[in-house]
Amino acid sequence: MALRVDVEAREREIPIHEHQSGQLVIALRGAVSCDVPGGLWMVPPQAGVWIPGGTPHSNHSTANAVIFYLFIAPGVASLPTHCCTLRISPMLREMIQYLAGLPVSYEVGGPTERLVHVLLDQLCAMPVEEIFLPMPEDARLRKIARAMMLDPSDRRAQKDWAFEIGMSERTLNRLCTSLTGLSFGRWRRQLQMIVALRDLSGGATVQQVAFGLGYESPPAFITMFKKVFGKPPATYISDRLQAGG
Repeated sequence: MALRVDVEAREREIPIHEHQSGQLVIALRGAVSCDVPGGLWMVPPQAGVWIPGGTPHSNHSTANAVIFYLFIAPGVASLPTHCCTLRISPMLREMIQYLAGLPVSYEVGGPTERLVHVLLDQLCAMPVEEIFLPMPEDARLRKIARAMMLDPSDRRAQKDWAFEIGMSERTLNRLCTSLTGLSFGRWRRQLQMIVALRDLSGGATVQQVAFGLGYESPPAFITMFKKVFGKPPATYISDRLQAGG
């Protein structure tokens, strides 16, 4: 079953929930982030986040986003058993949009069922991308992550964040590394890049995103973005949109 959701002219967050069916989340316009146990996943242009059935999750979308949800019953397709980002081809995207406009119930053996089988075959063949932030269950790290998500321009030093949660700078770095595989500095940078990708996909300019993340100048932000994603932000977003046709 496919469902289209048009977000209002303000950001929207769906509280934590779960359902038996697996869920694919794609954004035709704007951006969506999905918070699941162990990670914060970004839905960039021409991609979707796959959330297996039974996984607690919440979705946050930018203002004026156009989102499609594809619900897939357990066991009907050989899809990953863990949360991941899947590249979405132009054909698959069009099929999902078309299915969202059809009745939920359809005849067995009819044209809609045949479309669904092709759609699932195509979805299973899509390459996996890893655009996410490791998000451990540790309450102290999640407190820091929430604070930085609410105010990405907060450039406090690591020692200040350590003091905020009542531990030494060395202990904070060791905790972050053991739970996420990243040093605190790299983990914070990854969080900022997830925020940057969300805002760029939502229509913000490179300058707006740079200053919103607390960079003194856009070139400094562009250099960091290129280091993480391999391309300058404007090129990265443009290439993904063009790839979608």
